[in-house]
Amino acid sequence: MKTSTRILFSSILVLLLAALCSFFKKELAAGKLVLPYKQAGLTERQAAEHLLSRFTYGPKAGDIERVLKIGLEKWFMQQLEGNLEDEDLNKMLIQYDDINLSNTEVENKYPTAARVLRMAIKDGTINKDSVNKGDQAAYRKQIKDYMELNGLKPQQELYRQFINQKILRAAYTNNQLRELLTDFWFNHFNVSLTKNQCASFIPAFERDVIRPNVTGKFNDLLLATAKSPAMLIYLDNFSSSGQPVAIARKDSALIKNGDVSNKIKKVQPKKKQGGLNENYAREVMELHTLGVDGGYTQNDVTQAARVLTGWTIAPMGEDGYGAGIKKLIDNVGEENLEKRGFVHQGDFLFVPTRHDNEEKVVLGKRFSANGGYDEGVALLYMLALHPSTAKFISKKIATRFVSDQPSPKLVNKMAKTFSKTDGDIKQVLITMVSSAEFWNVDALREKTKSPFELAISAVRSLDAQIIQPYQLYSWINKMGQKMYYYQAPTGFPDRGQYWINTGALLNRMNFGLALASQRIPGVHIDLAALNNHHEPESAEAALTTYSKIIMPERNLDATIKRLKPMLKDPDLDKKVEMAAEKNAAMVPVNDTSGNVKKARAGKKEEMQNSELAQVVGVILGSPEFQRK
Repeated sequence: MKTSTRILFSSILVLLLAALCSFFKKELAAGKLVLPYKQAGLTERQAAEHLLSRFTYGPKAGDIERVLKIGLEKWFMQQLEGNLEDEDLNKMLIQYDDINLSNTEVENKYPTAARVLRMAIKDGTINKDSVNKGDQAAYRKQIKDYMELNGLKPQQELYRQFINQKILRAAYTNNQLRELLTDFWFNHFNVSLTKNQCASFIPAFERDVIRPNVTGKFNDLLLATAKSPAMLIYLDNFSSSGQPVAIARKDSALIKNGDVSNKIKKVQPKKKQGGLNENYAREVMELHTLGVDGGYTQNDVTQAARVLTGWTIAPMGEDGYGAGIKKLIDNVGEENLEKRGFVHQGDFLFVPTRHDNEEKVVLGKRFSANGGYDEGVALLYMLALHPSTAKFISKKIATRFVSDQPSPKLVNKMAKTFSKTDGDIKQVLITMVSSAEFWNVDALREKTKSPFELAISAVRSLDAQIIQPYQLYSWINKMGQKMYYYQAPTGFPDRGQYWINTGALLNRMNFGLALASQRIPGVHIDLAALNNHHEPESAEAALTTYSKIIMPERNLDATIKRLKPMLKDPDLDKKVEMAAEKNAAMVPVNDTSGNVKKARAGKKEEMQNSELAQVVGVILGSPEFQRK
């Protein structure tokens, strides 16, 4: 080979090697992983079941085979991407079209009761002097007629649609991990329907703020929640204001030059308006980022609250939220907002005349005077990437997906990835699932299902058809989890001891029996189809067969032995009937599905009082099924 040819060949080889190295680096960066389940002594089928147990709301019949066919690693990466087709689910959600309304549209269609009254008085439909006098039934009819005439609806109808869609998504979406993460992050950044002022903004909070950011950068998620109307109202930052000293001096100079700010001067808030509110600043440190032991002080909370003054909500709806702010914007002029230091992004508004413009220091970082909106963004970015946040968030994710007491070694590995990738949630999850600790035998089925997880895993395992989701919500509520109504900003605890007590176990057993016996209206199942219409020879045989169908890849010998005596309980059928009747009384007749009356009328036809239904009910109520 000539020297020139050799040089050319060597050059080409070097280029190819460089290209291959680049390719593999990109593949690794894209999240290529190897799951170390074999080192933990698990078979591929057991590993598939563990993945399904932790990253879905429970396996459906045939799911293990589907995961094996795709490949465990590829299946997990598909779930992380969350882009699988959901055509069937989307068809189900069409009937709940108001969950897609913007906050402004919600304000216009679902006004608060107090606002409806103001509108009716303003229109002359109701005399304000007669509101607290006379016939209350007649008054309520006036309000109802007024709402119908003007196309207005009660807020409870919006909440019902919102809850129904959550149940359907969890039960039927092909993007199960995305749905689990939506639930996880909503709980982390909890807002509650119990606070009426922010309740109507919560559907958009989940849809537009939480769901799109569940596997992105943590700082993007944090900033999005901080600017959302639901969070701004829930933790009171929308009304927090400081002393805009620097702005006032600047306005005085500009007024002399004939600037438009002379309009601002007339509408500047009074010195005492709102005042400083520390609620959000405290919770963003304690609950959203650093953690209670994250190294901040009370002074840091106060200083952070000052940084975030002026963060409020843009006007929404016709005579809806933020009417006072609308006057301010009108006086300034929409075209002048940006040059006057306002920031108007969708439903968020930064008002410089409410912002404390003097110097602050948070966690040792100095924020110079006149920082405006940008200093709030810088503060949240600093908190999002703080080492304490990396550890706190990593531990919370590990607690949800691995065990109630995750190993410090695993948390440290995840925190290291968090810091190295600037809070890339997807990479943190990859680190978790590719760690030996995730696959440790002690972590298998270590977690206890919440009532919501229990209900959804049950309907998935039985391949149920859900026509009236709110019927399931009533049972979930009865079992101790009133979704979207948890009042504290902490969100629901994520440890088994919170969910399990004697009363809760009884309600869980009653739920399993009612579901299997088709005593929950609007939820239909075909038990025989699960076993290819092969009828078991006895109750004991059915217990073994259906336990393996509902809880695949588990050693069920001890469970079956424990459950057998329950099948001989002579009062079991009576207990099922009592549980079903008691739950039926909890569900309003005017369910948005519109089918509750019809379902109750046909309840006798739907009931499956067979021995098989009781067997399956006992399995669903068993301690083994409570674990994931």
